[in-house]
Amino acid sequence: MITGAKKENSNCINLIYIISLVFVLYVLKPVVVPIIIAIILSVSVFPFVNFLERKLHFNRIISAASAVFLLSLLVFAIITFIGFQLSDILEKGQLYAIKLSEVYNTLAGNFEKYLGISKNELSLKKINLGDTLKDNFSSVINFLSLSGSFFADVVLIPLYMFFLLIYRKFFKSFIYRAFSKDGNTLKAKAILSKLYEVQQNYLIGLFLVMGIVGILNSIGLLLLGIDNAIFFGFLAALLLLIPYIGIIIGSLLPALVALATKDSLWYPVGVIAIFAFIQFIEGNFITPKITGSKVSINVFVAILSIILFSMLWGTAGMIVALPVIASLKVIFDATPELKHYGFLIGEPLDEHLRSNARVRLKIWKKIRAEKQIKRYIKF
Repeated sequence: MITGAKKENSNCINLIYIISLVFVLYVLKPVVVPIIIAIILSVSVFPFVNFLERKLHFNRIISAASAVFLLSLLVFAIITFIGFQLSDILEKGQLYAIKLSEVYNTLAGNFEKYLGISKNELSLKKINLGDTLKDNFSSVINFLSLSGSFFADVVLIPLYMFFLLIYRKFFKSFIYRAFSKDGNTLKAKAILSKLYEVQQNYLIGLFLVMGIVGILNSIGLLLLGIDNAIFFGFLAALLLLIPYIGIIIGSLLPALVALATKDSLWYPVGVIAIFAFIQFIEGNFITPKITGSKVSINVFVAILSIILFSMLWGTAGMIVALPVIASLKVIFDATPELKHYGFLIGEPLDEHLRSNARVRLKIWKKIRAEKQIKRYIKF
């Protein structure tokens, strides 16, 4: 009875700890999320920093500042390019709105003709899509630019990266002191090395997958003759930062453009079909082949983590969900008390996916083969 009561108290305490941790992470989102993003980006640029320090003999401060500056410049160039392309598309918003209105009227007529649903029941408030987008685009950009959190992230993330890179040995020493028992740092070093390997593997794999998916998307859109095919193709690939659903979101804009610029409804259907096929190829062949087994998270946990982190931190949570879960798996696997959680997060073995019928069939074939061998031996 006493042992059972102790277990119940322990479970209650653990539950309180978890709830408290989630609450703290939610409240401290403006602080925690930029730091997590800075850590992930620091891992991505560390090979370049290491090259500058070891091969070119740069000072550590200059190496870190150069890496952060080049990465910031690259991100700024990508955002600027996307902004110019979207502005160009919005210039054609009036033409797209007219065409979409015609498509709507055609569809409404078909509903009325074949399903008996009148146009009045399907009528929508008349909106000039082109003017609406043009009038509000600059307001949205200004809002984002003046947003305190956005401005803070733009400034703080590079700043955090800079200090993480120049103080990396200092932080490593702190981790060794905090988590090493009896001065033995081997386990802490092994965990840190594995965490770095997992993050580096995930980031390199993600960038390669983005490039391949962007090329495949662009080829598919070019074959359909969609305007701005290369831009839409790589924009959807960039949205792979949001796993599983990013490329689906990226297919909506070219599908609308196809609906507005093409005479057949099969073109937008074709766009969505091509993106869905590429999503299938990416999820089942490209990503597993490139990323390999080092980031071994099963699909169910991955999707669940994306949902939970999006509830906790919004879009930023969806982006950092998989790297955070992959890091937690490394920590769980290295901690005896938490190994079962690492097992739950990881990929299931083949034996866990086999049906009982297949197992019985395999055993029956083995028994039959043994009987045949015995018969041959008798003869």
